[in-house]
Amino acid sequence: MKKLIATLLTSLSLCGGLMPMAQAAEGGIEWDRFPTQKMNDVAALQHGAKLFVNYCLNCHSASSMRYNRLRDLNLTDDQIKGNLLFAGEKVGETMKVSLDPKQAKDWFGATPPDLSVIARSRADGAKGSGADYLYTYLRKYYRDETKATGWNNLAFPSVAMPHVLWELQGIRTATFEDRPDPHDSAKVVHVFKGFEQVTPGTMTPQEYDESVADLVAYLQWMGEPAQGQRFRLGVIVVLFLLVFSVFAWRLNASYWKDVK
Repeated sequence: MKKLIATLLTSLSLCGGLMPMAQAAEGGIEWDRFPTQKMNDVAALQHGAKLFVNYCLNCHSASSMRYNRLRDLNLTDDQIKGNLLFAGEKVGETMKVSLDPKQAKDWFGATPPDLSVIARSRADGAKGSGADYLYTYLRKYYRDETKATGWNNLAFPSVAMPHVLWELQGIRTATFEDRPDPHDSAKVVHVFKGFEQVTPGTMTPQEYDESVADLVAYLQWMGEPAQGQRFRLGVIVVLFLLVFSVFAWRLNASYWKDVK
């Protein structure tokens, strides 16, 4: 049982770290820009789906998403079964977890939220999109022994969740320096200077950033799988209306040409 709880605590961290994100400091760091071209990269979305199932779906459900909707990412039922279903789920079922909500609340202090629309819910008009936030958040973890979990996050100071992707990213620490408070010379403020890599991960920094971008792209796609189709349909409708307007204009001119 102890081993199970430890595993759940670790797996909760990746997307579970998103759980109390609404409590993140409003005056925090600027959000990095999510590479939006990932949304048109089917391979990236497939990789993101794999990361989501392996690291997020242990504790968080996505009740608005069915596995068979992954067919829209050019995955066959056999590929979905072989790579994304591990506990006897059926392709037509929703992405749910077997974690009991009551037990989860007892263990973690809160029930892990559903992540179906997490990317859309984290948007901030002043700072950026929800994808921008997630892309920033998942890349700002650092080792902090003063915290109960041993981890902290620049985008979400004193985050309650550990860093489940640390093996991929490696262990790093953050360096700060004390500077005079520009508003009160009697005080000092901690200013972030940079990260220091302590041990390397299984991925290079560039590979890790790419993987995080893939995961965020999937979370964004999952919030509205039909978004791409909706945009394409919208373009077709606008073009049709433009062509129709030309015909209507000429027909109107023809109809009224003999009217004095």
